[in-house]
Amino acid sequence: MQRRWLALAFPLLLAAAAWGLDRAFPPDLHRLDVVGTEVLDRNGRPLALLPAPGGVWRFAAAPADVSPAFLDLLIRTEDRRFWLHPGVDPVAIVRAAAQMLRAGHVVSGGSTLAMQAARLLEPRPRTLRSKLIEAARALQLEWRYGRQGVLRIWLTLAPYGGDLEGVRAGSLAWFGREPSALEPDEAALLVAIPRRPEALRPDRHHDAAQALRDRILGPAGVADASPVPAARTPLPRHAPQIVAGLARAHPGQAQIATTVDVKLQTALERLAADRLRDLPPRESLAIVVADAASREIRAAYAGAWRDPDRAGALDLTRAIRSPGSALKPFIYALAFEDGIVGPQTQLADLPRLFGTYAPENFDRGFAGGITAAEALRQSLNLPAVALLDRIGPLRFVEALRDAGAPLRLPRGAAPSLPLALGGGGTTLRDAAGLYAALATDGTARPLTLIAGDTSPSHAFLQQRAAATVANVLTRPLPGATRAAVAWKTGTSWGGRDAWAFGFDTRDVVGVWVGRPDGTPVAQATGAATALPILGSVFDLLPHAPRSPTPLQAEQRDVNAPALGEDNLRLLFPPPGAVLGADSTVTIRAMGGQRPLTFLVDGAPIASMPVRRETTWTPPGPGFYLLTVLDAEGEAAHANIRAK
Repeated sequence: MQRRWLALAFPLLLAAAAWGLDRAFPPDLHRLDVVGTEVLDRNGRPLALLPAPGGVWRFAAAPADVSPAFLDLLIRTEDRRFWLHPGVDPVAIVRAAAQMLRAGHVVSGGSTLAMQAARLLEPRPRTLRSKLIEAARALQLEWRYGRQGVLRIWLTLAPYGGDLEGVRAGSLAWFGREPSALEPDEAALLVAIPRRPEALRPDRHHDAAQALRDRILGPAGVADASPVPAARTPLPRHAPQIVAGLARAHPGQAQIATTVDVKLQTALERLAADRLRDLPPRESLAIVVADAASREIRAAYAGAWRDPDRAGALDLTRAIRSPGSALKPFIYALAFEDGIVGPQTQLADLPRLFGTYAPENFDRGFAGGITAAEALRQSLNLPAVALLDRIGPLRFVEALRDAGAPLRLPRGAAPSLPLALGGGGTTLRDAAGLYAALATDGTARPLTLIAGDTSPSHAFLQQRAAATVANVLTRPLPGATRAAVAWKTGTSWGGRDAWAFGFDTRDVVGVWVGRPDGTPVAQATGAATALPILGSVFDLLPHAPRSPTPLQAEQRDVNAPALGEDNLRLLFPPPGAVLGADSTVTIRAMGGQRPLTFLVDGAPIASMPVRRETTWTPPGPGFYLLTVLDAEGEAAHANIRAK
C-alpha cells in the first residue's frame, strides 16, 4: 500500500518541484524584449528602422511573419522532431553521443530549436554544464510558451552576422525584403547563417555561405537558386530627421504606424536630392505633402541628412522661419469674412504711412488702383498691410493660434502690422496646415504623421471666405504639367526664406528653401527658388478629380467695377498722383492687346512691347500726361504731377 501511494505521489512531487523551480528561476526574456523601432508607412511597409539599444539591428518576429517555406526548411534542418518532443530530443542526444564516441569529437550537438532559443536568451560558454542548463531551459520554454513561443524566440534572436539579429533583420539586410516573401534559396541561406554567423557572412565569406546554403537546399533546389548576395542591402531609412523625432516622442515603442506613403516618400526624396544639387553648398530645402481633407502627411523631406553644412540633422519642417508674404491669403480671407472687401473691391496700392511704418512693395513700385483679388495674386504689400490694419493684428494672431499655427513673435513684441509681410515666425508644417483649411471647408487641424490621429478640428475661416481665396489663387502652376492649382509664394527679408504653397481639393504641398542658419541669400525669392520645386512635387502626385471650385456669380462683390478685365487701363500712377521729381516710377497697365506703347506728353518712352509695364523718371517738377496705347489703338490716360 505504501509503495502504491509513493508511486502515485512521486509524479505529483516531481511536478510540484518542477513548478517551484520554474517560479524560482524564470527565463530571462530581456534580450527578447529589447528590440529596435519599426516606423511603418500607411500600408504597414517599413518606412525606417532604428536599432535596439547598443546598436544591434533586432526586430520582433513571430512564425506568422515568415514564409511557410522558411519554417519548414528550418525545422527539417535543425530539429526534425520539433513538433513531437517536449523541448529536448532524446533521439538526437543519443545519436550525437554515438557519433562523438565513433569520431572522437563532436559531430552534431543534438540541440533542439528550444535549446538554441535558451542559448540565444542567455548566452553561455560551450561546456557540458551549459548544455545541461540549456536542456532544462528548453523544457521550461516549451512548458511556458509552447512551440510557437519557442519559434518566436529563435526568429527574433538568431544571429545573422555582425550587428544583425533575428530573421527580419537578416532578411532585410541580405535580400531587402520581409521574411514573409522569401524564395526557397533565400530561406536556405537564412537557415544556414545562424549556424556560424561570423564564418558564414555572405559579405565576408561568400563561398562558404553559398556552399552551406546549397547543401541545405539540396541538388533539386540549387538548379534554380540565385547567387548569394555579396553585400548587405541598406535597411530602410526614409525621412530620418522626422523618424528620429517620432522615436523620441514614443520611447520604447516597437512599432510606430505613420500616415506616410513610402512610395511617394521615396520619389520625393529623389526629387529633393536632385534639387539640392542645384542649390549653393549651405542652402537646404524642406517639403511637406499632406492630404487636404484628413490633414495626414503623405510625404516629407526635412533637409539634407548627414550634411553638416546644410544642418542635416535638423528637422527643417519644424524650423521657425519668417513666412514673408506666405500668410497674406489668410489676411484676405478674414477681410472677406468680415465683409471689409470682396475680391473685386478696388484697393489703393499707393505710398502710405501707418504711424511710422511705411511698407513698400518688393520692386519698390506701386500699382495704384487694383482689385483685392489681383492685389493678392500679385502679393502687393500696401493692400495687405491696409487690410491687416482694419482686421487688427491681434485678431490675426489669435485666429492663427486657434487654428493650431501660432505665430512666434520677437521677445516682448506685441502683434503689429509688419506681420502681414513676415514679421512673425512659423513652421512649414504649421503653414501647410493653414493652407489645408483653404483647400477644404475652412476648418483647421494640425497636420499629423501618426496613423489614427483623431485630433479635433477647430473653426478658423468661414467656408465662403476660404473658397473665395482658393478661387483667387487658382491659376496655372509654373513648371507643372497638371491642371491649375491654387498657389502662393513668400520671401522673407533679405531672401532668408523662400516659400511656395499649393493646393487642390486633394493635396496640400509646402516648400521652403533657404540657409538653416538664417543667412541672407542674394536674389532668392519664393517665385524663383521654391515655386519650381512646388511644380515638380505636384507632378509626382495623382491628379485630383477637380481643382478648387470657382466662385459662382452671386459670390462676386456687388461693388465690382463694370470695366471688363480685357479693357486697357492705367493702373499706376493713378490720375492726380503726385510723385517725387527725379524718382523712378513704374508705369503699369492692364488689359488691351499687346504690344503696348507708353508715352509721356505724346512722346514714346522705352518699354518692352510684350510687357504691360515700364519705368520712367520725371525730368523735373511739373505736370505730365501719361498715355498707354495697345495694338488696336485703344488708349488710356492719366494726368500726374511731379514735385
